[in-house]
Amino acid sequence: DGEVFEKAGVNVSVVFGLLSEEAARQMRSRGKSLKAKDGKLPFCAMGVSSVIHPKNPHVPTMHFNYRYFEIEEADGTKQWWFGGGTDLTPTYLNEEDAVHFHKTLKEACDKHDLKLYPKYKKWCDDYFYIKHRDERRGIGGIFFDDVDSPSKEEVFQFVKSCAKAVVPCYIPIVKRHCHDSFTPEEKQWQQLRRGRYVEFNLVYDRGTKFGLLTPGSRIESILMSLPLTARWEYMHTPPESSKEAEILEVLRNPKDWVH
Repeated sequence: DGEVFEKAGVNVSVVFGLLSEEAARQMRSRGKSLKAKDGKLPFCAMGVSSVIHPKNPHVPTMHFNYRYFEIEEADGTKQWWFGGGTDLTPTYLNEEDAVHFHKTLKEACDKHDLKLYPKYKKWCDDYFYIKHRDERRGIGGIFFDDVDSPSKEEVFQFVKSCAKAVVPCYIPIVKRHCHDSFTPEEKQWQQLRRGRYVEFNLVYDRGTKFGLLTPGSRIESILMSLPLTARWEYMHTPPESSKEAEILEVLRNPKDWVH
């Protein structure tokens, strides 16, 4: 309930223990070969994440998360990997903002390897997909998981570059629009778009699922990503050629913002 942000949170988590059967099954489904000892898999995970839901519908919602995961297998060997990403969810499309956001993330990736941004941009578009709506959650950014090469130090340096890009990719957009005027109709559209945000986070998001499956986890922190207010209307369709229809078109057909 701040002046600019309706709800904003930062989670710093360090968790360790034994991986639940369900969480281990989820990891194996992504190709992880995990050898448990007596059915037990010790793990440790740590990360920083943030979700920011602004009051003004002309300021986009932003999410980032960067994390490290380590599992000890039956023979004592350790598997490790990094994951994370940064993505933007506008209520209304502003092309200048979209280009700025993606260019800043691309610059962070390009310092390490020119192949990373296009690969992780596509991964982001594919991951934040609300299948039952045939829409992306937002206009994307970057997303990656299970990154364990070329070396731990090199991947860590890359992840740090991505994390350092969060403020410059987002705060200029906030400052540009936080005092924009808006109508009750625009506020209502923001609430409907937030409904989609909730649907993705509760139905598809792996981080939410992992948190809910971790014994003793703090549920309030896991659900911190949900907005304070949202709305669902039965069979709502915006008018053709409207600003609302414009953002829907981009969510259904992701764009290349940097070329």
